[in-house]
Amino acid sequence: MKRTKYASDISREKFAEIEPLLRSVRRSTKPTTADLYEVFCAVLYLLRTGCQWRFLPGEFPQMAECVCLLAQME
Repeated sequence: MKRTKYASDISREKFAEIEPLLRSVRRSTKPTTADLYEVFCAVLYLLRTGCQWRFLPGEFPQMAECVCLLAQME
């Protein structure tokens, strides 16, 4: 599914450089159904715009899934 490109997005190439780090800190739980790149872009969007989780554009993974993945990385 194609989604709108936002100014806060990073390229897949740049993401490939940090993806191993993100995956290494993630706790071993059931496999995720969300694309980690999309979740990361959602977080960048939130940081850039200052919007609340519930106002995240519908093109990003669902709020609960993003929050759950981030909590696993803490």
